[in-house]
Amino acid sequence: MKHPYIPYGRQYIDEEDIQAVVDVLKSDYLTTGPKIHEFEKKVADYVGCKYAVCVATGTAALHGACYAADISANDEVITTPMTFAATSNSILYLGGKPVFADIDPRTYNIDPLEIEKKITKKTKAIIAVDFTGQPAELFKIKDLAQRHNLIFIEDAAHSLGAKIKDSQGNWQKIGSIADITTFSFHPVKHITTAEGGMICTNDPKLYEKLTLFRSHGITRSPGLLIDKSHGKWYYEQQFLGYNYRLSDLQAALGISQLNKLDSFIKRRREIAALYDKAFSESIFKNRITIPYQAPHTKSSYHIYILKFNLSAIGKSREEIFNKLSDLNVGVNVHYIPVYYHPYYQYLGYSKGLCPIAEKLYENIITIPLYPGMSNEDVNYVIKSIKDV
Repeated sequence: MKHPYIPYGRQYIDEEDIQAVVDVLKSDYLTTGPKIHEFEKKVADYVGCKYAVCVATGTAALHGACYAADISANDEVITTPMTFAATSNSILYLGGKPVFADIDPRTYNIDPLEIEKKITKKTKAIIAVDFTGQPAELFKIKDLAQRHNLIFIEDAAHSLGAKIKDSQGNWQKIGSIADITTFSFHPVKHITTAEGGMICTNDPKLYEKLTLFRSHGITRSPGLLIDKSHGKWYYEQQFLGYNYRLSDLQAALGISQLNKLDSFIKRRREIAALYDKAFSESIFKNRITIPYQAPHTKSSYHIYILKFNLSAIGKSREEIFNKLSDLNVGVNVHYIPVYYHPYYQYLGYSKGLCPIAEKLYENIITIPLYPGMSNEDVNYVIKSIKDV
């Protein structure tokens, strides 16, 4: 009999989460209520930033970040090709041009040296992605952005709870280093609100802009009004925003999930350590490369990626992938380089832009990792890979 299917990622929902949502269902506010501000404050406190704005999705968070950064037609924004398309799509939404910089061959994160090569007079911003949960070279990129007067956006969809050492050797949580940091609360992420996202910043002007952006560009705040108020009912639409609001139901779930985040990350790291140990055994030598962890970072392990030496193994990636799938191991590939997609080819991008990222793509498979995995599940994944 086959082992039950093990997905590559899965949410963890308990009775506390369910009760939190039920309590809101019984309240007066299903949306635009008090749970929104509470969730924002708790996330801001957790990551150490001054302001947080919750939105409907991680994509909405990236869109908002690019809007707040004033990305517009003909602006270039440098980012990584090893990401979900939402990262670069958010640049396109505003008429900007994504410019792809290659990755570090060890961490798979965007390489600051490659970023610098891509900077031109048209460059407006840099978007770094914390790939798999390991922080990018945030302080190096921040310094680079400041020297060139660029906005630094951190796409932290993979890395809530991750840490990086600052220049003094102190560990700092990601979320307050870049000018703007975005998070995703999709079910396979560290915490979930079903769909949802958060934008964090220390800049009060960016914060004000983002709060309007998520709600049609509308404000009721007396201090922000352009025209004279007509009365207590008065509100103004000041620019073309979007309906990117998160509901109180989702915020309540997020608050409950956030209370468990540290335990979720602890379990993710335990599973990653089990994988590291298993795939470092002699049987896998020169066949599998485990994820490299830079000593100045602490990954929160959104996903776990193995790189295969396919010529040494004597099998194609597709063959390995399909056999693992047949064994009910929910594998995936993160990611197809963004500019490989037909839409980006239509825009004029071509293969060969980032050779390190392209070579990595050809040899990687993502294996299951989520807090609800048992050690039995982990051992089954390891055994299945050995068998294949």
